[in-house]
Order: sequence, then C-alpha cells, then structure tokens
Amino acid sequence: MKKQETGKRGEQLACRALEKKGYRILEKNYRCRHGEIDLVARHRHCIVFIEVRSKTGDSFGTPEESVTAAKKQKLLITALDYLSRHENLPENWRIDFVAVEIDPANGKPNRVEIIENAVC
Repeated sequence: MKKQETGKRGEQLACRALEKKGYRILEKNYRCRHGEIDLVARHRHCIVFIEVRSKTGDSFGTPEESVTAAKKQKLLITALDYLSRHENLPENWRIDFVAVEIDPANGKPNRVEIIENAVC
C-alpha cells in the first residue's frame, strides 16, 4: 500500500469511526496559507479540527508519535484561520487526532482511536 493510499484509506476509516461517535463531518482537507486540516467536524456543541495519522507498520513508532510540536502549532494556527473565516460557529472548539493502523495485506484497520483535545 503506497503512502497516499494509506492516507486516503485512513481518512475513510477515521470518518466512519467519527460518525459512529456522533461527529458530523463539515469539511475535508481544509487548506489555507498556514497549512491543512484533514477534517473539520461538529461534535455536540463544539467545532472539532481533526488530524488523521495513518500507518501500516510500527517501524517508525505509532501514528500519534508522528505528530511533531511544529505540526501541532500549524494545526492551531490553521484552526484559528478557519474560525476567522466562518460565521455562526459554536464558541467551543478543539483539536482531535485519529490514529489509524492499517493491515498492509488487506487494507483493514487494526486500530482506529480518537484522541480528543490532542492539542491544548
């Protein structure tokens, strides 16, 4: 499975898991000059910016470990950009991660974990 395929499959699996937990996906792949946010969703009375990290092996650590401090800072700045450009949003917001581990042989998930408030 190529890196791009892994990422796309991870986002599909993440969307499915999030929707089962009551998240409503508003936007995919929000981009601005500061960076990109994989998913923007609404969960209860909160806007949630979601970074999806997908891996097919553990040779370089877990999906969660692949998010650097610099990436967290970019997510924060990009989330603030989104909030400034959209009206009528709930006051509360947060950044979540979804860690996805995929079996490279069959493309099925070994693990899909939602980590709320991953960036404070």
